[in-house]
Amino acid sequence: MKVVRSRAEFFAARGGQSGTIGLVPTMGALHAGHVALLDSARSECDCVITTNFVNPTQFGPDEDLARYPRTLDADLEVCERAGVDLVWAPGVDDVYPSGGTHVRVEPGPLGDILEGTVRPGHFTGVLTVVAKFLNLVRPGRAYFGEKDYQQLALIRQMTEDLELGVAIVGVDTVREPDGLALSSRNVYLSPDERARALVLSRALGAGQAAAGEGAIGVITAATAVLASQPDISVDYLELRGADLGEIPVHGACRLLVAARVGATRLIDNVGVDL
Repeated sequence: MKVVRSRAEFFAARGGQSGTIGLVPTMGALHAGHVALLDSARSECDCVITTNFVNPTQFGPDEDLARYPRTLDADLEVCERAGVDLVWAPGVDDVYPSGGTHVRVEPGPLGDILEGTVRPGHFTGVLTVVAKFLNLVRPGRAYFGEKDYQQLALIRQMTEDLELGVAIVGVDTVREPDGLALSSRNVYLSPDERARALVLSRALGAGQAAAGEGAIGVITAATAVLASQPDISVDYLELRGADLGEIPVHGACRLLVAARVGATRLIDNVGVDL
């Protein structure tokens, strides 16, 4: 496995790769959810490249950029075990050599709902940096987790609208045995907060189980479970179509939740078939 930092090092190393390239963009602090992305890429591609970059442009002024976990040494061990061929861990100046971006990728209406309502500007930062990495790496396939479902939907829309020629592959959410969705932010949770956070996956499971009762039944069941844990602050609980559009009378939907447990904000989602 080769590890590079600068653009020049990356382009030199990238030039030696051949076959189908699979890209797994990450912000580091790798866990089993990231391993699932790397494993999927390894099973489907000739070469696996991952980026390890905490992107400042997707953090709001009151968000946790400064304390976001940075664990590069441990991340490299994870990548080595997963069979990654090339890790690019650039600095901010390598990704934004002009000091920023004068032209940015705007997410459109899909970026104004759910996470976009709570985190204005977040998806502009996400899509812009992903577009940059897709153009710099030029992979055939790029892998993203379904835990960040709205992000996945927006990246798919961006690659389609801008005709970037990359297959975007979604990988199932990885959970702890007790149901908690894996997230780099879970390290912020105290033992008590972690126990309280389990209400999110329980609520989603209850909504999923109520699919036979229609959309209202799904939301009612999930809401009742969330209400059983008053020591969290719910930003949203919504049922939407699989494309995050209108809810179909029958068919695939997505149930999404975001809540603050203590000072930590968590998101989760599940598929629901009405």
